[in-house]
Amino acid sequence: MKILLLGRTGQVGHELECALAPLGEVVATGRAELDLSNFDSIGPAIERARPEVIVNAAAYTAVDQAESERAAAFRVNTEAVGRIGEVAAQRGALVIHYSTDYVFDGEKTAPYTEDDTPHPLNVYGESKLAGEQALAASGCRHLILRTGWIYESRGKNFLLTILRLARERDELRVVGDQVGSPTAARELAAASAKLLATSERPTGTFHIAAAGQCSWFEFAREILTLSGNSRVRLTQITTAEYPTAARRPRYSVLSCEKLRRASGIALPHWRETLARVL
Repeated sequence: MKILLLGRTGQVGHELECALAPLGEVVATGRAELDLSNFDSIGPAIERARPEVIVNAAAYTAVDQAESERAAAFRVNTEAVGRIGEVAAQRGALVIHYSTDYVFDGEKTAPYTEDDTPHPLNVYGESKLAGEQALAASGCRHLILRTGWIYESRGKNFLLTILRLARERDELRVVGDQVGSPTAARELAAASAKLLATSERPTGTFHIAAAGQCSWFEFAREILTLSGNSRVRLTQITTAEYPTAARRPRYSVLSCEKLRRASGIALPHWRETLARVL
């Protein structure tokens, strides 16, 4: 199997390059090799690689910055994704694409299913939802995996921010009224590889995230506990006390039952994975 991986330098892309290697030849590109904001380079890059599968882990992910850079966010998260789909359809290639829990508004109190109507609160979520729609409209075979609260032992993420701030401060104030499922990039990558390795690969849109749920405050508390940091005082605050440019959903837990039924794949509980990552 020949696989073209886009976004190799990101958290998910880095883990995917390792996880996909046993499946065949992986041609991995980062922004230096393929900048998705340059549409003219997308088609030739795919034609050169001649892939059977395109795995798109590249995205504009600066949630707050997107509020003032709407055009840039839509260019990468929507228009480029549509172009990838068009070229993939011409080649008969499968596209695996990653989307986000931020396509939902957080008004539910039970996990979101794939049948729930998206209603993003911010530009980032809008651009990712539009990207899903552009990929589906391209006519290519596709697998859209919605996930959320991604972290790893490298890159820029909540885990590493908490560990850094715990070394610098005596008190950390963390939002306690936003709830989701912290998902390690390595688990997402491993599950993606399993999906590709199956003889009957599912297509369409699926949710994939760690089991269980917590607030950012509870996630931070577990990080400090497992890392053996008892010195720092952790204070729970509300979203209103920590204003950001982009609105976040209050509740963005994803139901992953559809994927489990289709493939038998389910990610471990977030606490279990966090302990391994630390």
